[in-house]
Amino acid sequence: MSAPLAIGIAGLGTVGAETIRLLQAEAETLARRCGRVVDVRAVSARDRDRDRGIDLSSYRWYNAAPDLAAAGDIDVVVELIGGADGVALDVAETAIAAGKALVTANKALIAHHGTSLAERAERTGSALCFEAGVAAGIPVLKVLREGLVANRLGRVYGILNGTCNYILTEMERTGRGFDAVLREAQDKGYAEAEPDFDIDGVDAAHKLAILAGLAFGIRIDFAGVYTQGVRHVSAVDIGFARDLGFRIKLLGIARLTEHGLEQRVHPCMVRLDTPLAHVDGTFNAVVAEGPAIDRVVLEGLGAGAGPTASAVIADILDVARGVRTPAFSVPATDLAACSTAPMECHTGPYYVRLSVVDRPGVIADISAIFRDEKLSIESLIQRGRAPGEVVSVVLTTHDCEEAGMRRALTAVEKLAAVTESPVMIRIEHL
Repeated sequence: MSAPLAIGIAGLGTVGAETIRLLQAEAETLARRCGRVVDVRAVSARDRDRDRGIDLSSYRWYNAAPDLAAAGDIDVVVELIGGADGVALDVAETAIAAGKALVTANKALIAHHGTSLAERAERTGSALCFEAGVAAGIPVLKVLREGLVANRLGRVYGILNGTCNYILTEMERTGRGFDAVLREAQDKGYAEAEPDFDIDGVDAAHKLAILAGLAFGIRIDFAGVYTQGVRHVSAVDIGFARDLGFRIKLLGIARLTEHGLEQRVHPCMVRLDTPLAHVDGTFNAVVAEGPAIDRVVLEGLGAGAGPTASAVIADILDVARGVRTPAFSVPATDLAACSTAPMECHTGPYYVRLSVVDRPGVIADISAIFRDEKLSIESLIQRGRAPGEVVSVVLTTHDCEEAGMRRALTAVEKLAAVTESPVMIRIEHL
């Protein structure tokens, strides 16, 4: 058996504690699987006295995580602090500068600095591993980097945030509104006390930027991700979606187009006969499409201490085995820069819900605006008949360009009979 692999873990939150627990509980099995002992030698966290339910007595304690990263007897630095900058970035840069392997679950760090960290790691001979940063327990990055290497991928997409998926699932199941279900998700621990990163789509956008970089061999462009969350999705629209044969899911979608790289995170209507329509609760799913494999669907728990720790340890064992592949499939110096496809150039069908006063001529006025923008209406539904009262009018379109749709909705909102801002949800062909 080879010499032990010495690791230091910076960050002892739920994921850090679970990583240590698994390493302790499965030490013998892991040693057999990688041919060497995985030896935790040092840890770092802000609160030394907190009870984490694990024995830390045999490990050196560092108050400053960058000092752990610089320690001479550490082979692998595991960064589980979180955040795109600050201490987490300092730990990552210190470890790589010293030629150590860096394992991280920090999707924000990789989304903002992944390309530059990969370039530095290649210069110093370090390994940069971040499987746990995207979809936690689903080994999607390894599949893209290794299993699908023969494919020139055309599109990668999926449900990338378990909090949002749980909220949308429960809204549909119970008919309750967004705020009530969010509070329940917080009570159950599925949503943070400060949930903005999740419900506003930022967490999913971090993951999508990483997936796009890996899938297409390009420099990560988090700033180029169009991001819209779920806080404005209503139970009314979920009900209409069901009646029309759809479910609403928050998706992250990336593909190369004639206009550049299209990266977008937003609520989508997906047909009931598609795999993603049936991924519920806190589960995530990622789909990759390529010429040789057609479509690969990966589904599993995309968050939580156990799934994330499982992915962290998988990366540690790759380092222990000497497995080295470029972090983004190709050498970082070969990653291409790619222009961003403007969201206005997106083409697809749309769902639109309008609140209008029920009186003669309203539908004709709306239809005229859509006609002038060359938008083709596929279906139109008015629920009920209430002259002089406000009713809902729902329409779906054939494929059209987003810029024209936005202009049409701006004009529709100015009509005297329209009482609220129009609701628009993109329909996605999957």
